[in-house]
Amino acid sequence: MGFEMKPEKDVLELISSKNQCKANPNSVNKKKKKKNKKVLMTWRRKNKIDSPVDDEITPVRRLFNTCKQVFSDCGPGVVPSLDKIQLLREILDNMKPEDVGLTPTMPYFRPNVGLDNGSSPPITYLHLHECAQFSIGIFCLPPSGVIPLHNHPGMTVFSKILFGTMHIKSYDWVVDAPMRDPKTRLAKLKVDSTFTAPCNASILYPDDGGNMHRFTAKTACAVLDVLGPPYSNPEDCTYFLDFPFDKPSSGDDEVFRCEEEEKEGYYAWLQERDDNPEDHTNVVGALYRGPKVDD
Repeated sequence: MGFEMKPEKDVLELISSKNQCKANPNSVNKKKKKKNKKVLMTWRRKNKIDSPVDDEITPVRRLFNTCKQVFSDCGPGVVPSLDKIQLLREILDNMKPEDVGLTPTMPYFRPNVGLDNGSSPPITYLHLHECAQFSIGIFCLPPSGVIPLHNHPGMTVFSKILFGTMHIKSYDWVVDAPMRDPKTRLAKLKVDSTFTAPCNASILYPDDGGNMHRFTAKTACAVLDVLGPPYSNPEDCTYFLDFPFDKPSSGDDEVFRCEEEEKEGYYAWLQERDDNPEDHTNVVGALYRGPKVDD
């Protein structure tokens, strides 16, 4: 999303201990002949060079490498091929909080009390990587944290809930539908459900899948986001208010005569916000301290 991050204020003391244990190489039996020992060590050296090293790649590095492959030839409005989408989705489906150095007990996720000004509790954003093709980041939401209804113009977005319970509500535009006013368009509901980790990653596309969405944390949550391409600047993101649908008096009924679309709540009016939700939503950028992402 398009928040411009505020400076990190005494934000958190996050201690990531790296417990990486390296196994000692097997010692060579001293009783063996020197000739055999030389041959054995030569074979091991060659085997180390030629054998795959995939087992040594951390999950977050594997995610980074996959993103480079998936978004290599993509840009605004360009959706990766189906096989590439499935490849990245499988990587994300298997990601766990510990893969990025997170636990629910960290200060990011503590309930915030005493918020009496109507604003949602602070949300922390951990920046992992950004380039012209894609970005990787994590939103850390305490209970009741809200990421307001916003869009992802021209983007393919993968979201993976690493832990916690979150309500997601998302919409897509209704094509060729009449507008209620210059800032209010008709949208159809895509998702209105609560999700609890572990669950599979969700995917939204430039014109489908719930391009406009809102996240509301029911418990402390961590959401790993991959955007391709990323926002070029915060102004690219538009925020919306959603209102119950009331059919316009234009007489254009054909738009509203499709299958289950007559159900109550299927349609909504999305109005561009005049105010800036960033004024009410405190998103703080913090240093990512998990396993190394890129080179």
